[in-house]
Amino acid sequence: MTRGILLAGAALALSSTVVLAQRSPESILPPGFDTPAPSPSPTPTPAPAPAPAPASSPVPAAPAGSGEVVQPLPVESDPIEATDVELSDIPSVAELEAMTTEELDELFGLKPRYDIPPAARRATTEIGVIGPREGGFPTGSLARQPASIVRAALGATEGPMISRWGHILLRRALASRLNAPAGMDPVEFAALRASTLNTMGEHAAARALVQDVDTAEYSGALTNAALGAYLGTADIVGACPVVRLEGVDGEGLQWSMFEGICAAYAGESSSAQNDLRRLLNQTEEDRIDVLLAQRFAGAAGQGRRAVTIEWDGINQMNPWRFALANALGEPIPEGLSETLDPYYLKSSALIPALPVRQRLRGAEVAAASGILSSKAMVDLYSQLYAQRGQEAEGAGLTTATRLRDAYVDPSPAARLAAIKDVWGGDNADYGRMVLTAYAAARLTPSDDFAEDAGRLIASMLTAGLERDALRWTDVVDEGSLGWALLALADPDGGEVSDGALDGFVDDDDSSNKRKSRMLLAGLAGLGRTGSGNVGEYSDRLGVNLSAPTAWTVMIDKAAQADNPALVAILAGLGMQGTGWEQMTSRHLYHIVSALNRVGLEAEARMIAAEAVARA
Repeated sequence: MTRGILLAGAALALSSTVVLAQRSPESILPPGFDTPAPSPSPTPTPAPAPAPAPASSPVPAAPAGSGEVVQPLPVESDPIEATDVELSDIPSVAELEAMTTEELDELFGLKPRYDIPPAARRATTEIGVIGPREGGFPTGSLARQPASIVRAALGATEGPMISRWGHILLRRALASRLNAPAGMDPVEFAALRASTLNTMGEHAAARALVQDVDTAEYSGALTNAALGAYLGTADIVGACPVVRLEGVDGEGLQWSMFEGICAAYAGESSSAQNDLRRLLNQTEEDRIDVLLAQRFAGAAGQGRRAVTIEWDGINQMNPWRFALANALGEPIPEGLSETLDPYYLKSSALIPALPVRQRLRGAEVAAASGILSSKAMVDLYSQLYAQRGQEAEGAGLTTATRLRDAYVDPSPAARLAAIKDVWGGDNADYGRMVLTAYAAARLTPSDDFAEDAGRLIASMLTAGLERDALRWTDVVDEGSLGWALLALADPDGGEVSDGALDGFVDDDDSSNKRKSRMLLAGLAGLGRTGSGNVGEYSDRLGVNLSAPTAWTVMIDKAAQADNPALVAILAGLGMQGTGWEQMTSRHLYHIVSALNRVGLEAEARMIAAEAVARA
């Protein structure tokens, strides 16, 4: 049975729910080009005959071989035929002055249909950022899958992932250079992927994806996804190739502001400011949005108009205000900045124009989500430490100092103490665990550190450092948290005995023994405990790992069809949420099992270990 036939039956269920050496120097000129043409043999020249009066006809070109190039005289063109244009169709001066830049471009045909020469335009058969040789999924992974399955899965993925490793896996799948599924337009496929990346907070990846499509090919959905990506990265001018092209039409205040800004940066400063001024007079509640657009447009060309930004009365943030304020270096009032939701925090972590201290708050959320790596986090704190003479003392600088101690202090005990200070207590934020991953890996395993071994191992696994974590195997006690994490993360892990599992369950003090439930689901999904243990501890913990749902049927069939890309997308669909309390052991079991069956065993192990660490 082919993959397409295998999966077609489940589509309705899902959509209803959710060089050689050169021998001698050779000329690269065309044959005969470097050899002068032979001169014609001399012949007697007859006496010229009287010439008639010149006629209004073109002069013939010189005969071949004469070595001369004679340009023909212009020929009188045919008279212009009368058209049906009525005088009433011609706009008056007043009407022209009242037109926006967009309307003038359309009237005079100044808006180009393409901004790329025909020979340079790219095909849409393969759209993406990461090729198979760069770690991406195979190009034809989804080519034979029904469009309805992929459309439903991506369309239903509307929120962030609760799993850092699940987020990383889904980002890789969406950013891969892929063919569109059977029956789906490639531009629609790109729009779905970019929109999903935006909902995950991966605006930089979404921007790279939409830029792989020529703007002349954009649809309305891809345009919306592109604008969301440009706003999420505060790259306002980056959207102009889309906004300025004919065939891409938008509406609403935000589109009009984009048009004004892009017109200013295209050299039409005066008309752009006039357009924005008209917008300002037409709006009441969103005046600050237009003022920010006027300030940004004023930085182009000769548009030197002072614009004062007043935040009085602004009680909520929106993506436009956040992006424009950050692009302009306009301070956001403390009352608004303290209540920013994860969208804005993740976005701020990706904007290099912002001060380091301002990026750090969002960086921890981005690291816990999977957007920033451990190395990227260390780089940010290193920048802050390098600026310590210019920065006032604060929590961020203290963390940067202790992070440095965690790397360079000669005493292992002192390095461990510094790591724990960075964590900030027993209930460490997961972003801080990501930050200390490489510092933890530098510690030599010791029985003196056995009490903190579990969290050290969890920290190392946030960066996928399982080989470093496995050095602690002889330090951790059987049945402890560190033991459980290594039992899942070990690429050569064997079957877990009933006694070891029993010891972990007995000592588990998590709410509703959620860590035990996740451990059981992870071990069962990886095939590292017997069916007897699965049945016994399922009854003991009150879980049912095999109960089917529309989603579990779909991901199991995708795994049976051996399609890693589709499994990754469906796994992402099943890991939506804002906290690990929303993840069930049944979902985790099917995710880990499906990933393991299609060759994504490393990702399966990391997700299972993360679930136990964060449950």
